[in-house]
Amino acid sequence: MIISVDELMRMPEFSTISVDTLKRKLNGIEDLVRAYTNNNFQNRMKRFSAPSSDSVLYGWCELLKVGDTVQISESINDGLYVITNIDKVNKTTTLDADLIDDGHNLVTKIEYPDAIVEGVVNLMVWEVQNRQKVGIQSETLSRHSVTYFAQDANNQVMGYPVSLLGFLKPYIKARF
Repeated sequence: MIISVDELMRMPEFSTISVDTLKRKLNGIEDLVRAYTNNNFQNRMKRFSAPSSDSVLYGWCELLKVGDTVQISESINDGLYVITNIDKVNKTTTLDADLIDDGHNLVTKIEYPDAIVEGVVNLMVWEVQNRQKVGIQSETLSRHSVTYFAQDANNQVMGYPVSLLGFLKPYIKARF
């Protein structure tokens, strides 16, 4: 995850939202950021290969810790996971989801720059405070008047205002 649910829950904007809802929204925004930038934010210096069974990888890397996001590739288990436990004695790493038994999983740490973290927090605040008002440009209460603006490719990307996604520009990688 780009930012932990616990960190968001400490902010007053998110105190009334359930943990499951926040987790789902964060996962969605993380997918959006990765797809929009074509950047997987992998730190290839922090990686290891290990077989898997259930939610356990039979290997570990001393550079990883509990709470880190990792990406598994070159496996049937391809995807993003969060480390929930590292047993250095038995040399195992436990993840937050079940894995299919596979003899080879390439595990790489995902690291997001601070600018991405702050941008995602801003997206989450917008999501909570403004999602229900999408399309409204102005609203008058006396005599009730509402003005809507056009939502097109010029002013929104993937359901968010273009102005909120400017932080992603430096991290966009070319698609080939």
